[in-house]
Amino acid sequence: MVFPSNSSADLPAETIAPQTRSTLAKPDLFLFLEIFEREGGIQSYVQELLSGYLAGDETTDRPTADVFLLRDRPSANPFQSERLRFRYFKTQSVLLSRLKLARALLFYLVRHRPQRVFCGHVLLAPLVWLVCQPLGIDYIVMTHGKEVWGSLPRMSQIALQQAHQIWTVSRYSRDRAVAAHQLDPAKIQLLPCPVDGDRFRPGAKSPDLIEKYQLGNCRVILTVARLWSGDVYKGVDVTMRALPTIAGAVPNVKYLVIGRGDDQPRLAKLAADLGIGDRVVFAGFVPTPELADHYRLADAYVMPSQEGFGIVYLEAMACGIPVLAGDADGSADPLQDGQLGWRVPHRDPIAVAQACIEMLQGRDDRRTDGAWLRSQALHLFGKKAFQQKLTHLLQRKILS
Repeated sequence: MVFPSNSSADLPAETIAPQTRSTLAKPDLFLFLEIFEREGGIQSYVQELLSGYLAGDETTDRPTADVFLLRDRPSANPFQSERLRFRYFKTQSVLLSRLKLARALLFYLVRHRPQRVFCGHVLLAPLVWLVCQPLGIDYIVMTHGKEVWGSLPRMSQIALQQAHQIWTVSRYSRDRAVAAHQLDPAKIQLLPCPVDGDRFRPGAKSPDLIEKYQLGNCRVILTVARLWSGDVYKGVDVTMRALPTIAGAVPNVKYLVIGRGDDQPRLAKLAADLGIGDRVVFAGFVPTPELADHYRLADAYVMPSQEGFGIVYLEAMACGIPVLAGDADGSADPLQDGQLGWRVPHRDPIAVAQACIEMLQGRDDRRTDGAWLRSQALHLFGKKAFQQKLTHLLQRKILS
């Protein structure tokens, strides 16, 4: 790729640092695919990361930073400030967007020499490696889950191997990435997903939602997940196959499924074939501000999946809802290896049914104590804990 000459006349105005930078000489630079134009686990994680970054002050030696977004257009942005400045690169052409990002990144690194570059997705890692390595600038690659569990293009693998650090969300994701790409485990740091305890909290079940979904006098199990054909691992179909057995022990049980995607017709047919069509409610997409009210409809949160982490388990626990997850994935961290919830083989309907019955019947199991679940979730994974871990990682990098 050929870049223009490095003259200040050629440099886009948005990349010129203001004179009101912090007392630290060098800024940080973040690169992400998108934050605002899509909703998802990675986007939520990035927003929490930026919020935690802004929560620092002079005593934490937190520099100002610039944020480059490949797939977002300018929009209402609650993080825009003197300490976090944003540039957007989305155009009608995917190739043009990438070229604009590459050009701006090179100019920025040459002009400002940031102390570190945070690469928010492995898809951006080859570009970051190519421009940071010859300039001697450290970069950190953030990974989340299945995007780094399997094979990658050779340049992506090299970019991971050459990174100064790799941040990931769980022990499982760390171990899968190390095994798949021959990474140095000492380079990998854990920064788990945080849960918003102010948004997700216990409360009464909404009478309007109970009426809307016809859940009156029902025990409700809940899943919040994408219903895409590529995400069958979420386990909605497994929970449906478990439902007849669950209903045998809990006759008034219903299954509320929140999410959308092209797999919903198959799942609806499966429910009809199993004779449980009247027990399965597809709620479709629910905006984030309305999710807590939907969690509170549940008596148990059930998602026998293979997650990189699984923020939904923490959201349910913060609402005081007991949870069930798979037993061979990143959910071991939010569930604390089974201390905070049930872990079962993720494709085993019999195991799912047995665990659901235990959850719904209670039986003096501490994992059904909503107040205790919430306190543990917030203590380990609340925003305060997240900010402390983020500050530790940032200071560690500065001092290294």
